[in-house]
Amino acid sequence: MVFLSILLDKLKEVLFAVLPITVIVLILHFTLTPLEAPELLRFLFGALLITIGLSIFLFGVDMAITPIGNLMGAQLAKSNKLAVILFGSAGLGFFISIAEPDLHILAGQVAAVTSGGISKLSIVAVVSVGIAFMLAAGMIRIIYNVPLYKMLAVIYLAVLALSFFTSKEFLAISFDSSGATTGALTVPFVLALAFGVSSMKKDSTASEQDSFGLVAIASAGAIISMMIMDICFESEELSGSIDVAASRPDSLFAPFAAQLPQVSTDVLMAMAPLIAVFVLFHVISLKLHKRQFVKIIKGFLYSFVGLVLFLTGVGAGFMAVGGIIGFHLANMENKSYIIVVGFVIGVVTILAEPAVHVLTHQVEDVTSGFVKRKVILAALAVGVGAAVALSIVRVLSPDLRLWHYLLPGYAVAVAMMYFTPKLFVGIAFDSGGVASGPMTATFVLAFAGGAAESIEGASVLADGFGVIAMVALTPLITIQALGLLYKLKTRKRGVDTFGT
Repeated sequence: MVFLSILLDKLKEVLFAVLPITVIVLILHFTLTPLEAPELLRFLFGALLITIGLSIFLFGVDMAITPIGNLMGAQLAKSNKLAVILFGSAGLGFFISIAEPDLHILAGQVAAVTSGGISKLSIVAVVSVGIAFMLAAGMIRIIYNVPLYKMLAVIYLAVLALSFFTSKEFLAISFDSSGATTGALTVPFVLALAFGVSSMKKDSTASEQDSFGLVAIASAGAIISMMIMDICFESEELSGSIDVAASRPDSLFAPFAAQLPQVSTDVLMAMAPLIAVFVLFHVISLKLHKRQFVKIIKGFLYSFVGLVLFLTGVGAGFMAVGGIIGFHLANMENKSYIIVVGFVIGVVTILAEPAVHVLTHQVEDVTSGFVKRKVILAALAVGVGAAVALSIVRVLSPDLRLWHYLLPGYAVAVAMMYFTPKLFVGIAFDSGGVASGPMTATFVLAFAGGAAESIEGASVLADGFGVIAMVALTPLITIQALGLLYKLKTRKRGVDTFGT
């Protein structure tokens, strides 16, 4: 009964998250962008799979991924050996990233658009090395109490310097890969890993603040490693396109059946390294009780089934519709339609991201309920909506470049770190990575790509890509702004709840 009760709670939560974007697509179908019957039916079936799959996945996360992240983080901290912490963190970061489904989705899309000019394997490997290096650096920050805002300032200054030598196509892909690698599987684990290490501290305030920020540091490694790859190998100028008018089968279930084997393989690759590392830790040091061990293995099974259903629904049901809607809206004479729709899609898409639910719950738990998850969700929704709308404006105006947004945006975000409560700095930068999950890597990216394919003078690579980077940027500003509001609120009460 307890099992069913928890699962129904997850189902109810996810249903309210997925329903808005389904309604938006239905409204567009009956008004601005009519869809073919098979496409609409596949979208609705995909929404059903997403709802069921996300519910099961979140249930599995609570049973397996979060507990073992906490356990492994605590074990690494207990070792009191810097080498163990460094190599352990780097190894975990590499294996988690190289198997992250979101990263495989993005890498596959880049490979398809460039007709193999940028291989899927090269993106996955290079990004994973960057994640591994920066995850180790982030763990050292927690152990040696290096202020997060100082470390992030140094990291993004390095990103800024490298951006001057990076091609415009790779600039977009680099920032997109950063968002894509912090997906449904990686985020719960990294958050739990940070919590496990920081919880070993005697200072409760430092422990609370250090529970966040590791996702942000790790994801920056993807940007830096991809930029270095472009600079070192001096990649030739790339171009690409997508065919939104490609013929599709009339069968409702054919695309789902076609994607299921590959999705299952990708998710199995994602789960296998984590299971192997967990079993190794269990044998060497954890020595869990049999009941607890079996519970975690069951949690992995639920996570596997849920993620397969979720990604199959997204890939076969959502991605195609996103490209079609973006293409047709961009073709309309009144371009304000696609900007408004982009904002609305950004708002409702973020509600369906699985990693967002994990982060907002942890924020509420760590702050003992003072920072409500609904408030964080609202701030994220506004930020992501603005990100998608601004990305569409960039597609419609090819003279606008991605760095025209990113440079002032990150400058503002870095400046705000010196005034925002430090807990909110960590939450904000983690939110940037969390917001850009599988829904963004598929539906929103396809929406922007479809629009870029429709606009003369726009490039699918330089303009269509980069929307994930924008989605990762805007929460940095909106969540820190929320932190400043909380700071004013607590000061009126005569207390400093979060530190400065």
